[in-house]
Amino acid sequence: MKKISIAFLVSLCVFGFGMKESLASSPTYNVKSGDNLYRISLLYNTSVSNLKTWNNLRSDLIFPNQKLIVGSQEKSSKQVKSEFTMKSTAYTAYCNGCIGITKTGIDLRKNPNQKVIAVDPKVIPLGTKGFVEGYGYAVAGDIGSAIKGNTIDVFFPTRREALEWGRKEVKVQVLD
Repeated sequence: MKKISIAFLVSLCVFGFGMKESLASSPTYNVKSGDNLYRISLLYNTSVSNLKTWNNLRSDLIFPNQKLIVGSQEKSSKQVKSEFTMKSTAYTAYCNGCIGITKTGIDLRKNPNQKVIAVDPKVIPLGTKGFVEGYGYAVAGDIGSAIKGNTIDVFFPTRREALEWGRKEVKVQVLD
């Protein structure tokens, strides 16, 4: 019986270390003041349960500046076609001159929780699915007059959220 128990413990340790290694290179998110697991799960198209499992959390309590694993490396590594570092800004469906309908026909006013990025179609073709660091999984569904080269514009349902995003450099993974 002891031999079986020791073998079981050894296999658990090996599995556990392998799991930590693969998750260590998974996408991460730096918790901001006001965040909660539910909001983060929506950003990364996952469940609160997955976030708790990946981060060994026993409760829903998280803290500002805490780094959370927000995706499985196994899933994303199979899908990543290419990766870019891009300049990023944010927009809403209610800006001056906006009608709320993207170049690909997504009505952002009727679908405010849709994750959409505006891209230069010469760099990322319209309709492409991707992962934007700090934003989550999104579709390249729009263009913009200022979106040229390695620049994206991420959609948010409110002006406040768009302003909070501001301007930043992000990694963008193009998925198969």
